[in-house]
Amino acid sequence: MEVATNLATIKDKIKHACERSSRNPEDINIIGVTKYVTIERTKETIDAGITNLGENRLEGFLEKHNHFKQESVKWHFIGTLQSRKVKDVIDKVDAIHSLDRSSLAKEINKRASNPVACFVQVNVSGEKTKHGLEPEKVLPFIEELKKYENVYVVGLMTMAPHIDDKEKLRTFFRKLREIRDEIASKQYSHAPCNYLSMGMSNDYEIAIEEGATHIRIGSKLVGSN
Repeated sequence: MEVATNLATIKDKIKHACERSSRNPEDINIIGVTKYVTIERTKETIDAGITNLGENRLEGFLEKHNHFKQESVKWHFIGTLQSRKVKDVIDKVDAIHSLDRSSLAKEINKRASNPVACFVQVNVSGEKTKHGLEPEKVLPFIEELKKYENVYVVGLMTMAPHIDDKEKLRTFFRKLREIRDEIASKQYSHAPCNYLSMGMSNDYEIAIEEGATHIRIGSKLVGSN
């Protein structure tokens, strides 16, 4: 019952983070990142009550998706998605968290039979090793997506750097929230942009305080096997 114990601890920290920021814990969606764990540990995660699972590799996603077809699970593709692999995941995922280029949007639009919930990935920190759009390019990109009827932008996503400076992390999350707020104020029918996918095992409390709606938790929830 390791996952259930971990989940109780995480929920307690979410509760306190929400208290500090006057938010409702029910507005926080925990995505259990199962990319490094076994089928058995993934089953334990589902049994603990986690209904949102995140994978970042095609092979791992397809294996788990096929295994848990009968479970009430929502699948989130959280890694970089190559355009040529869209056909393998489309109509199997409930959300794609890594939309960051026109070629990917075009392929999603072509392959999907229904609108796909997408998070536009933003490289707020400016790290060379991170994927995502530069902040100033997000709004023009969102406007460009109007022409793709099967691309539905539900929010923005970012990956913060692994640093100990909490105030620095806070500025990155706050910046993403500000970009999201600007887009949401436009009231685009194709991009309501209500959500923020930000915060991982090491920084999710800060992300929640700055407005995260979806937190992606791996090791602190599911362990490492």
